[in-house]
Amino acid sequence: SILTKKFQKEMNAGIASLVLLSVLEKSDGPMYGYQIAKLLEDYSGDTSFMKQGALYPVLHSLETSGLLESKVEPSVSGPPRRYYEITVEGSETLVVWQGVWKQMKSFVDRAIKGG
Repeated sequence: SILTKKFQKEMNAGIASLVLLSVLEKSDGPMYGYQIAKLLEDYSGDTSFMKQGALYPVLHSLETSGLLESKVEPSVSGPPRRYYEITVEGSETLVVWQGVWKQMKSFVDRAIKGG
């Protein structure tokens, strides 16, 4: 339904930022969009929480905020790729956001269960 789509979209906005920072924090090195998308696909199983097209605006927004940085590198098999890496500020922000998420999650869980 339209209401469900709206709810998902609003929830996804903040969660996408948290998830992308987490993925890049754990990564051994810079990652490009498609790599990140494939990884998230593995995590989400049958349900696709974030379509690949929806990732790029979030990556761009995190970079504009100084939480990620990117560089374009040539690719052997096609167009150049933009690689993203988490910044020091991004890592510090992630710690705070993870704390916020834990509190929010336990609050929502309690509210849904009713106690």
